This record gives sequence, C-alpha cells and structure tokens, in this order.
Amino acid sequence: MRTPLMIFPALLIALAPGVANAITLAEARALALNHNPELATARLEMQALQGAELQAGARPNPELGVLIEDTRSATRTSTVQLSQAIELGGKRAARQAASAQAREQAAVALEAKQAEIRAAVDTAFFELLAAQEQQRLAESSLALAQGAATAAEKRLQAGKVAPLEPAKARVAEADARAELAQARSNLLLARGRLSALWGQGPQALTPAEGDAGALPRLPDEQRVAEQSLDAPALRLARLDIARRQALTKGERARRTPDVTVTVGAKRDAELGRTQAVVGFSLPLPVHDRNQGALLEALHREDQAREALTVATLKLQGEVAEASARLRLGREQVQLLRDEALPTAQTAYDAALKGYELGKFAFLDVLDAQRTLFQLRRQLLQGSTEAHRAAADLDRLLGRNTSEE
Repeated sequence: MRTPLMIFPALLIALAPGVANAITLAEARALALNHNPELATARLEMQALQGAELQAGARPNPELGVLIEDTRSATRTSTVQLSQAIELGGKRAARQAASAQAREQAAVALEAKQAEIRAAVDTAFFELLAAQEQQRLAESSLALAQGAATAAEKRLQAGKVAPLEPAKARVAEADARAELAQARSNLLLARGRLSALWGQGPQALTPAEGDAGALPRLPDEQRVAEQSLDAPALRLARLDIARRQALTKGERARRTPDVTVTVGAKRDAELGRTQAVVGFSLPLPVHDRNQGALLEALHREDQAREALTVATLKLQGEVAEASARLRLGREQVQLLRDEALPTAQTAYDAALKGYELGKFAFLDVLDAQRTLFQLRRQLLQGSTEAHRAAADLDRLLGRNTSEE
C-alpha cells in the first residue's frame, strides 16, 4: 500500500522549481552601479570638483577705475586706469595642485563607493538565494508534517497508535507552518535589501538565479598583500597628504605679497592735455604675515600623515578578519557537505525505510527529516557567511572579482 509518506522523497528532490526571467548576479550588479543614488552623489561630487579645479587655475581679473576731480568742466581732471594684480610666490600653482588632489580624491572615493556597492549587491544577492532555498525547505518540511498528521490520524482510527502520536504530529505541523511564515518574511526582507540598492521596492524584483550552496574561492595571500598596498582607503589617505602639502605651499606662498600694476590716462581740462599714468601697489606684511594659517596647514599635514598610519593598521586588521571569516566559512560548509549531510541523509533514509517496514514510528522519520533540513539550513547560512566575507574583502581591497 502506498502511504502519503512515500511521495515526500520526490518533494525533496524537486525543491527548486524552474525560474523564468530570474535575475543574475551580473545583472544585479549592473542595475546597482547604474542606478544607485549614493553612486550618483559620488559622481556629482567628482564633477563638482572638476569645476573647482578649473576655477583654481583662473588668474585675477583686471580692474577698471575712473576718477574725476572737481565738478566744474573747465577745471575738471579725469583719470581712467586699468589695474592688474599679479600673483607671486606660486599661489596659483599651489591652488591648482590642491584642487587637482581634491578631484583625484573624489575619483578614488567613487571607485571605493563602487566597490562598496558591488560588495553590498553580492552579499544581498546570496542572502536572497539562501532565503529562496530556505523557503523551499520550509515548504517541503510543512508538506511532510501535513503528511505525518494525516497518516497519524488514519493509524489512530485503525487503532494502530496511541492518541499521543497524532497530537505530536499536529504540533510538528504547527511548528512547520511557523517556520514557513518566518521563511517567507525573510525572503521578502532579502528581496527588499537587494532591490533597494538600485532604488526599487521588493515587489519589483524577480527571483534570483544562482547556486545558493556555491562557495567563493579562497584568495591567494600574496595577492591580497599586494592589493592591500593599493586599497582605496590607503590611496585616499595618501592623496589627502598630497593635498595638505599643496595647501601648505599655498599658505606659504600667501606670505609673499602680490603686486598690483596700474596703467591709465589722466585728462586735465584746464591745461588741455592728457598725461599717462603708471603705478604699482604692494601690501606691506607688517601685521599679518599669515603665520597662523601656515602653522595650521603644517599641523593639518602632520595630521594627514598620522591618518595614513591609522588607515593602514585598520585595513590590515579588517583584511585579516575578512580572510579568516572566509576561510572558516568555507571549512564549515565543506565539513557539513562532506560529513554531516551524508550522515543525516543516511539516517533519514533508514528511518523512512524502517517506518515503511513498521519498525519505526512516524515521528522518528519526522525527527530525522527535521535534522536533515536543519543541517541544510546551516549549510546555507555558512555559504552566505562565506560570500559575505568575500564581499567584505573585495570592498576593502577595492577589487572587482568578476574582472579577475
């Protein structure tokens, strides 16, 4: 006689139905890189600083002046003059250098933000894959629990089991329903986290396509050490030092006063003649020699050097932590996959066969099934954590693993 339980192995084999028009990791990355609001802000910041760099190279405008002495036309003297300030001491070059470094910082910050968004997409995508798989597991677990309750009721009516067994089966079914509700909620949250990266709601996202159990590769330690030297955080810190140095040069150049040259013509109505006017003006640095601003710039420069040291130490710690998490996650998943899961599957198969032969109670089969599902959930969690660690490592190093 074919019992309801005999259909459940087929359910376990067909956990993942075919998904049409599913989104891939590459498509999710492209959507986020093209539509993420934070990236748009970073791009606009770089464009704004390009304008600031253009402005930094501008020279002072000349000044046109008109001076009229006496209001009577017969004795009036009129002077027209053109004045041009000439920057000395390298002020313009220092200003241009500081603006160029600021613009380069914005470009590196944009690269860092892109790496951050890619890492966020990778993490959210594999979390969505795991959530999809967990919902399928919960649906299969509920189907098994419902079959258990039905079979227990029939066996009770046939007088083959005590009333306690159907009660336990109903409790197991209620627990499976709660797990399915939680799995559906987790799936909706995972869809929302991914779609939010390109400014959409979770309902607009199609299912994710990929292998939830796939593991990221373990990076070469020597390669990681080399990439750490050129990580975005360190590049930004070095550029900040260069910008501070340029600002210091600018403050030092401001100690050299600028010269203003004036040329013009003076018309004397009473004498009936026009005279040339030539002159220059030079501020005298008696009270203000810009010493305070220069001292501040020097300290800011030292501060930037210390910030580079801090960034280096922080990066080393975070890279080491992410690498260790990645290595541990892979080891845990491989251990579950190679040892724990085969053992749990064997135990479930034995319990199922024993139940069909009348050697075991149905709840023994249910316990074996739940143990198997729990291990599969742990496998999904371990795989997701490994991908999260790999994404963190890519973010810290500013790399794009899809291009390597």
